[in-house]
Amino acid sequence: MIAESLTLTVSLRGTRDVRGKCQIFRLTGLLDAFSEPTFRKVLNRYIEEGPTHIILDLSAIDFVDSSGLGALVQLVKKAKGESGSVQVVTNARVTQTVKLVRLEKFLSLQPTVEAALENLKDS
Repeated sequence: MIAESLTLTVSLRGTRDVRGKCQIFRLTGLLDAFSEPTFRKVLNRYIEEGPTHIILDLSAIDFVDSSGLGALVQLVKKAKGESGSVQVVTNARVTQTVKLVRLEKFLSLQPTVEAALENLKDS
């Protein structure tokens, strides 16, 4: 399947594609107070539409602030409420930010999309 482009904000762009029982979102730019409301609204809609297993590839994200982290936490809760899951693929900068607030287990950090897909198979 060809990934569809997501219209988020000037500072946050991405694509979405569906693989089997999961949706993969690849995002670039900034996940901050400016982009967070749109990010949350768009991803909540996709979780409701399904499938409810989500892989968020944030490996090309330049910056995540507390608003972005809050949106990620809400996304995990929403997906779990719909019997789904969220796994977050990160880069060093995002990992460092997540570890500062001790959310690495809750956000199920993964090194690659492939690792996240394998993890999904095992669950």
